[in-house]
Amino acid sequence: TPQHVKAVFDNMLSRSPKNHFTVGIVDDLTNTSLSLGPDLDTVPAGTVQCKFYGLGADGTVGANKQAIKIIGDHTDLFAQGYFAYDSKKSGGFTVSHLRFGKKPIQSSYLITHVDYVACHKASYVRQYDILDGLREGGAFVLNSSWSLKDMEKELPPAMRRIIARKKIKFYNVDAVKLATDLGLGGRINMIMQTAFFKLANVLPFKEAVDMLKASIRDAYGDKGDKVVNMNISAVEKAMDALQEVKYPAAWADAPDEPENTLEEPEYISGYVRPILAQRGDKLPVSAMFPDGVVPPGSSAYEKRGIAIDVPEWQPASCIQCNQCAYVCPHAAIRPFLLSAEESAGAPASLSQVKAIGKELDGLKFTMQIYALDCQGCGSCADVCPAKQKALLMKPLESQAVAQEANLAYVRGHVSIKDGLLPRDQLKGSQFYQPLLEFSGACAGCGETPYVRLLTQMFGERMTIANATGCSSIWGGSSPSNPYTVNKDGHGPAWGNSLFEDAAEFGFGINMAYDLRRARLVDLAQRLQKEKIPATLHKAIDAWLAGRDDGAASGPLGEAVLDELAQSPSGDLAHEIWQLADFFAKKSVWIFGGDGWAYDIGYGGLDHVLASGEDINVLVLDTEVYSNTGGQSSKATPLGSVAKFAASGKKTDKKDLGRMAMSYGYVYVASVSMGANKTQLIKAFKEAEAYKGPSLIIAYAPCINQGLRKGMGKSIEEEKLAVESGYWPLYRYNPELAAKGENPLQLDGKAPDGTLQSFLSGENRYAQLERSAPEESRRLRAGLEKTCNARYNLLKQLSELPGK
Repeated sequence: TPQHVKAVFDNMLSRSPKNHFTVGIVDDLTNTSLSLGPDLDTVPAGTVQCKFYGLGADGTVGANKQAIKIIGDHTDLFAQGYFAYDSKKSGGFTVSHLRFGKKPIQSSYLITHVDYVACHKASYVRQYDILDGLREGGAFVLNSSWSLKDMEKELPPAMRRIIARKKIKFYNVDAVKLATDLGLGGRINMIMQTAFFKLANVLPFKEAVDMLKASIRDAYGDKGDKVVNMNISAVEKAMDALQEVKYPAAWADAPDEPENTLEEPEYISGYVRPILAQRGDKLPVSAMFPDGVVPPGSSAYEKRGIAIDVPEWQPASCIQCNQCAYVCPHAAIRPFLLSAEESAGAPASLSQVKAIGKELDGLKFTMQIYALDCQGCGSCADVCPAKQKALLMKPLESQAVAQEANLAYVRGHVSIKDGLLPRDQLKGSQFYQPLLEFSGACAGCGETPYVRLLTQMFGERMTIANATGCSSIWGGSSPSNPYTVNKDGHGPAWGNSLFEDAAEFGFGINMAYDLRRARLVDLAQRLQKEKIPATLHKAIDAWLAGRDDGAASGPLGEAVLDELAQSPSGDLAHEIWQLADFFAKKSVWIFGGDGWAYDIGYGGLDHVLASGEDINVLVLDTEVYSNTGGQSSKATPLGSVAKFAASGKKTDKKDLGRMAMSYGYVYVASVSMGANKTQLIKAFKEAEAYKGPSLIIAYAPCINQGLRKGMGKSIEEEKLAVESGYWPLYRYNPELAAKGENPLQLDGKAPDGTLQSFLSGENRYAQLERSAPEESRRLRAGLEKTCNARYNLLKQLSELPGK
């Protein structure tokens, strides 16, 4: 900013200038920071400066880019825009900085003196300093369903004071309701953009509306007339939906609320909170963590509250299948079992029913919603098989407060009862604590349910080497960490190296584990040759025999440690204690998307699979480079539209699974959660237990694919993909070949003839159908031929007699 620039010149003009200095940060370790003078406003007089606070994927950024284009192309005004994002995926925090003026704009810094502020997400009023820098008499537009009476309660006192004292022109529009009524879902961009043109006085409103409608036809024309007309209706209806808020003068003296006395770790209160509130730039250097380690479970403190609707459990309809928890992308709905004592002490608001199942006799069952952590995709409600749906989507405002006491109780007073049902079954797996929770993934994400399930099956002994991509962004963006620990303090250890070398990174971790574990085996065997108690000798024997059993090795190792604690110490015993964390067999996983696995990291992946070592790879296949805007990858199928394949990809998808099967000693599975939930668990269990390399390729619907029904239907999309023949289900287990059986098991049925209907339900295929119908038909016919041929080949191979 001009402040920082002036500080540099002031330093040069001082009698004792700093020879080495920093500017813009508070370096309280080296004390080299330059002090800043008063705030400066160097923007040309008459320039209109605007800030828009949006929710990722609500259309705010795209609409603001359109606004700049409209004003820049159709007026004599100069225009400038800059768009800031947080590290979350769709559903993250965005701020658009826009300037318009009659003179050239050379302000290459963010806006600090604002004429117009729009807040497109009501919950932001308590999370961010929305009105920071708003000028006297400026305009503030809020998207909310609140009445004036509601605002007395919902708007923080400091915000109300600023509005009244600066005589802000305050407007409200219930854009969510209007967009929902029009069929636009959460896309409120055109409603809020209309409000901007009506209030900002950048150009005559009627002209602006005509230009806005023309831009809608240009931007959404390839999505069909229905989408175009819905957005035009949004513009027309927004004019009347915008209402000025006649706030009372008493707001100027609004009293402060009692301070929040909630106890939090210092890492959260002193480091995470300022960053989440967009005040991270003001943290001093001493607040940083030089080792780069982020504590587990820190995302649980965010409580973003960004959903429009969240599920409400209907206990009378629930059949306790746990499928809702199984598919939840954010672990925001979980089953709990309550003992008689826990049930008696629960708040009256906590609904409970008798638990179903002979193993659960005497227990009560409840399904707990984490309302402020939910992203409102609706996958849980959609997958519910009950005749009368046991989950109904209700407005967040109606659920958040009601669930607060229930959530506090189940998390603080109800134990995790995770050993009563089998861990490798759908229902039983969901009574295990998910060790991936509340990530920054998109609502309805197809990737996170797979990883969350893995953590419920093996999480306490997992180590993850994560390729850069969506899974590294929702999985490891500082300052919070969605991977967490269980009641014993054990959980996944996670690390991210370069995009291209995730396989080598994980392979190196696995080699180090193997070497250190081999050392532990050697020490244990040497200790047995010394004079030790028979009970210790027996405990070591048991561990040596079961050390490769993932479930048993940990408890067997604990038994050795218990015996060691009661035996005379020595050098060998001391060394064994130093390696105690290697008694449990580690479950090493390499995670990555198709851009990594099929393309940029394939050389390393192939090397690791060919090694024969015991390591697991999970490919989250979205069939496109999801994290960088939707570029085509070698996983992109024939005919699919993506960046760098705007007229439809002209070549077939790489068959990564068949390539890996050609080695003969690699476990390979192709899975789709929505199609066969049991097959997925079998594949995870078999792959993790297999003493060699394993590769699991998981079909993961993505927002870039443009699901017509929305991401809340991602689980259904996974089912349709398999039924139509688009995605194959199989498991290739080399252990069966060793027994003389066919290693390939085909788990999916023959294509049911619905492939073309399935393709039309995704915009990545339907877009070409509209713009180039002949080319679309040609490519889609080729894709169907490929899918059918692939199934027939897999069927033939699976029917071959074992050798």
